[in-house]
Amino acid sequence: MTKGELSMSYLDLVRSRNPLVHNITNWVVTGFTANGLLAMGASPIMAYAHEEVADVAKISSAVLLNMGTLDASVVQSILLAGKSANAHGVPVVFDPVGAGATPYRTEAARQIVREVKLTALRGNVAEVANVVGESWSIKGVDAGAGEGDVTALAVRAARKLGCLVVITGKDDVVTDGETTFVVSNGHPILTQVTGTGCLLGSVIGAFLAAAGEPSAQLEAAAEALAFYGVAAELAYAATEGRGPGSFQIEFLNQLALVTSDILKEKAAIAKLA
Repeated sequence: MTKGELSMSYLDLVRSRNPLVHNITNWVVTGFTANGLLAMGASPIMAYAHEEVADVAKISSAVLLNMGTLDASVVQSILLAGKSANAHGVPVVFDPVGAGATPYRTEAARQIVREVKLTALRGNVAEVANVVGESWSIKGVDAGAGEGDVTALAVRAARKLGCLVVITGKDDVVTDGETTFVVSNGHPILTQVTGTGCLLGSVIGAFLAAAGEPSAQLEAAAEALAFYGVAAELAYAATEGRGPGSFQIEFLNQLALVTSDILKEKAAIAKLA
């Protein structure tokens, strides 16, 4: 797939349909996630209570499950919301933050993928590897040094889990196990602002909701990655030399300002043979 072949229609669908994204995410990033979703044209809801998460998931357009600040209560909320989303045909995105960092965190991630049918798994290479039982070092919640073929790992994980797999890094890989896209948009300054990876999971959820049909979800996820990366590139260009604080605010601005025409011009998406 080349830029000239991309329809780039999913961003417009997000903005016209205003999908409601239910976020069970880590406490560090709730405000940034909500603001990011609002900026791009989606609607956020943050609900964690065991008494209501199943009901909220049922009425949502997509569910984001993020285990960044993890305890037994969060795991239970994730399982309740995920299973409700499954029962009602709502797309589920899982971000296994820090899988591989501790035995508890790794087992929690594996329990979630056993009990919840995912639409997409989004993580760095170490997190994805540890979720599916492969070895890759991790430092805190960041991927450590490792050797291996990231694309091949993504394909294996997608086939094993039966869902889309997104591995983010210098280049982002998204695959359904048969067809794979590499997205080369973005900027390294994203790693200096906490919550950018967490927000990305929610953005992917909004795009999956807009796509509707499962057959469209792989391309929608690739477009979500390109959209996010283009917004980062434009935000950095507007704030170069002013640091990550200025970038963070401008990034929210660009999530609102990037149009489908800008995206079609700047997206760097390659389909692997």
